[in-house]
Amino acid sequence: METATTAREGDRRGQLAEAATDHVLAHGLIGLSLRPLAAALGTSDRMLLYHFSGKDDLVATVLHTSNERSVGLVRSLPAAPSVRETVIALWEASTTQGQLESCQRLYVEAAALGLLGKEPYASVVGESNRTWLRALADLLVRAGCSPELAPRAANLLDAALMGLQLDLPLDRGTATLEQSVADLADAVGAIAAAGQGSR
Repeated sequence: METATTAREGDRRGQLAEAATDHVLAHGLIGLSLRPLAAALGTSDRMLLYHFSGKDDLVATVLHTSNERSVGLVRSLPAAPSVRETVIALWEASTTQGQLESCQRLYVEAAALGLLGKEPYASVVGESNRTWLRALADLLVRAGCSPELAPRAANLLDAALMGLQLDLPLDRGTATLEQSVADLADAVGAIAAAGQGSR
């Protein structure tokens, strides 16, 4: 049975996780260290280590928290009338300098570190990506894609979004980027349309 002290400690860990996630979304992962983070959160590095088993545990928790936020935002997007329009709407939501863009940028940063085999990024990114892909597939199904083809369409959408996010600082607002997003929307829409034609 959970004691009041255990519950309070869990609440405090959750509060610190949310605050640390806000900080990392604003400042990034590169160069993150416990003492400056603790100061920014109004606590001490010793207290962070009381609630988290170490920096890796804290970083993993931040990445999970950010991913939960991004998945929640995707699931809250209103259903668009077509798969193509859904892709366009998702891109706009991912690049309007709001919470979803910050979460996406953090995911790209963590994925790059995970690609080099660095932990906890490699493990957490793999798990987060599976959750993210399910959310994308569900979003596409809501727009009319068949459940059978939705994972395939979500994989393409996810891979392309990652590449577009990497280039975003260089390409934001350009006709080339707009065309790439339109081409992606057409491609994902074509996958969904292939399923409709076979019914």
